[in-house]
Amino acid sequence: MIDRGKVEQVLGKIRVGLMADGGNIDLVDIKDDVIYVKLKGACGTCPMATLTLKNWVEKTLKSEIPEVKEVVAV
Repeated sequence: MIDRGKVEQVLGKIRVGLMADGGNIDLVDIKDDVIYVKLKGACGTCPMATLTLKNWVEKTLKSEIPEVKEVVAV
């Protein structure tokens, strides 16, 4: 089982970059080693949001928490 506190800690590092561009990210849920997040602000409507999610958020979470299978935006 993935520790919610550890996920929040990693998301805290990611938030710094997202907030610099007018966005943010919230942890919605963790089920079966899949992290569900909501991109907010500028990130919620950005056409590059999918790339940000997979190439930055998911990659970072997987590198710091190897149990993570996937990160999904809701």
